[in-house]
Amino acid sequence: MFKNTLTLAVAATTLSIAAPALAQDSGATIGFIGGFTGPIESLTPPIFAGAQLVVSQVNEQGGILGGDLSLVSADGACDATAAAAAADRVINTDNVTAVVGALCTGETIGAFNGSGLSGNVVFVSPASSAPALTTLEDNDLVFRTTPSDALQGEKMAALLLAKGLQDIAITYVNNDYGKGFADSLAAAYEAGGGTISANVAHEEGKADYRAELGNLVASQNLVVLAYANASGNTILRQAVESGNFTTYVGGDGMVGDDLLNGIDASAVEGMIATRAGAPTGESVDIYNAFTADGFTANATYAPQAYDAAFLLALAIEKNGTTDREGLSAALRDVSSAPGEIIRPGEWEKAKELIAAGTDINYEGAGGSLDFDEAGDVDGIIVELAVEGGSFVEKGLIE
Repeated sequence: MFKNTLTLAVAATTLSIAAPALAQDSGATIGFIGGFTGPIESLTPPIFAGAQLVVSQVNEQGGILGGDLSLVSADGACDATAAAAAADRVINTDNVTAVVGALCTGETIGAFNGSGLSGNVVFVSPASSAPALTTLEDNDLVFRTTPSDALQGEKMAALLLAKGLQDIAITYVNNDYGKGFADSLAAAYEAGGGTISANVAHEEGKADYRAELGNLVASQNLVVLAYANASGNTILRQAVESGNFTTYVGGDGMVGDDLLNGIDASAVEGMIATRAGAPTGESVDIYNAFTADGFTANATYAPQAYDAAFLLALAIEKNGTTDREGLSAALRDVSSAPGEIIRPGEWEKAKELIAAGTDINYEGAGGSLDFDEAGDVDGIIVELAVEGGSFVEKGLIE
């Protein structure tokens, strides 16, 4: 039903000059760039499944521009260099019209700067949350369907203070995501009267973080802003082994089943976490009822990936061509008022309205998607907790 080309290994290569997308006689192709290998490899497949579901729904409801919607994927490995090579392939070889992705912020920036900007390619990331994306020089080509960590840091700070945690120690992975999140959290937490006992960066890929943990023991409340598959797991495991901490906190990158590999779940029972959530309402209810092989509606960033792919499909149909020119403006048109509401899965309805010249406004699985000047969206952040060895969503953080 759709094409899924998964590159499990990429290498840095000399990038060719990006060429315009080749217009297809019918149908359209979009790309997906994400970390199928590397520190978020357990988080990526459910995110990809969210985009795949859109492709299935579009093709089951009559297709796009008179043909099928296709999806090609490439592994960005949560790494800027690997992502640049992945973008070169999907943009210059596969000639995609637009890209869902990437996922890690540095990965998105590397992919876009590598071939996206010169190729005039619209990127919609479902997961790149670092504040650095807001100020990227992108000619209005880079958007995201998840809120910035400027918001997540503020909400985490409010949550921890509301729980009576008056001091915390922070360790963050030394990249755009980790530093941006840590800066936002620290500023909001101190503004609320809390004390940052330590705020220490760590490098990805080490086997031993005991030295870093030794610099964090001024507080028994440990915040880890990292990735579940990588340093997040190692730091949490070694922190538990040290016995120096009583409360554990993680950001969205830590919310994955692999986080607890090799860790006694009872030792982190009640661990606090945050991630982007969705409001209640008809659109969310419709989305949560969807089923498909490999698809989990409430997986971390799956709703945002669904919205990114659906929005790009709507924008391509609105633009009336697979050419890249004009797609950014079309994306803004279909994602905001005024217009008749389109909800998840309502592809056939949307096509009919577009053909009739009627304005539409997509209300998504992750909420409203009214992009601001920087391509950012408002959003909500939810609290999760580890209960019985898995993460359980506890509700909206006010």
